[in-house]
Amino acid sequence: MGNISINQSVAILCDGNNIERSIHELSKTKNAMINFDMLIPKLLNDRGLNRLLYFREGKSISSKFADRLHENYYGSVIPCHKSADIPLSIKATQLSSKVDTIIIMSGDSDFVDLVIHLKGEGVRVEIAAVRKTAARILIDEADYFHEITKEDWFVYKAPRKTKAGRK
Repeated sequence: MGNISINQSVAILCDGNNIERSIHELSKTKNAMINFDMLIPKLLNDRGLNRLLYFREGKSISSKFADRLHENYYGSVIPCHKSADIPLSIKATQLSSKVDTIIIMSGDSDFVDLVIHLKGEGVRVEIAAVRKTAARILIDEADYFHEITKEDWFVYKAPRKTKAGRK
């Protein structure tokens, strides 16, 4: 057998609120943030990234974060009216004919029906989540589970207030 390289294309859909809550709970600080530069290559494992979408409820999305996702991964941040469940599910269904694998970054059991549906469409479905806060049933339904551990986030230091004008 020669060197056969199978080029799988992957879409990563992240339920931002779920993942943020999970890492805040584990790290005991609200200043923990996913280190995408560590995590994405690990999740992809040499497969091609088709797209990276970060769904987040609410308006408080750092524009620096959005810019970095875009620059490094052509990723986009999608603000949601309420929870990410429905927008993420719609997007996953739309992408199911365009990619080989969909990685859902969430431990929320609300995604179980989506996972079953996508698998029925012939898509490989992987879950990336913090094991402690991930629903067992979701992990069991997925084709593969990537555990998000403390190597995959960092704690940022909030800038200290200084006298006017000086940084």
